[in-house]
Amino acid sequence: MSEPKAIAATIETVVPGVWRWSVQDDRIGYESDAHAIASGDRMVLIDPLRVETAVLERLGPVEAICLTAACHQRAAWHYRRRLGVKVYAPDGTRPMDEEPDLRYRAGDVLPGGLRAIHTPGPETAHYAFFLPKRPGILFCPDLLSHGAGEALAFVPAEYHENPALTRQSVRNLLDLDFAVLCFDHGRPLLDEPKAALRALLAEKPGTSHS
Repeated sequence: MSEPKAIAATIETVVPGVWRWSVQDDRIGYESDAHAIASGDRMVLIDPLRVETAVLERLGPVEAICLTAACHQRAAWHYRRRLGVKVYAPDGTRPMDEEPDLRYRAGDVLPGGLRAIHTPGPETAHYAFFLPKRPGILFCPDLLSHGAGEALAFVPAEYHENPALTRQSVRNLLDLDFAVLCFDHGRPLLDEPKAALRALLAEKPGTSHS
């Protein structure tokens, strides 16, 4: 099953032009988050989860759906059918529930101005999305988590194909110019996210904290 059973009831603003909604994901026993960004007078959905129809419609018409990895198909196919929009997914993924309309590679610019940043580790075809317009926003999928009441942490190593490569992918993110860090599993960081990444990388692998 590629999507959780829960349906979000609210959408919150992260920064102007960026929105977030979340559910308690029955598949993993943890929070899962989805995002939307403004693209002119339309919206681009990132790793979408289902949200109440009237709530989503308040954001405006949807232009496209962009997926960071095969593990984040979630409600993409539901919304493709309902909204009649195209789904973008990484080149080289493992088989997905349905075939995306378009495949992207590292460095490609996707709808809404999202730049695809290759972040292998959780799986090979795994990407972050970087939105360079100010304040600089990075959408980080399964490298890290930031659940309510928890410190920033690496997603547990048992969920990664190559945990060492995951750490290197996080190091590489420091080369990007961003001030907002959004997650597929947890609340966003809006206060010195790069400092938080550096502090996490300085910890010994396997360190646990809450």
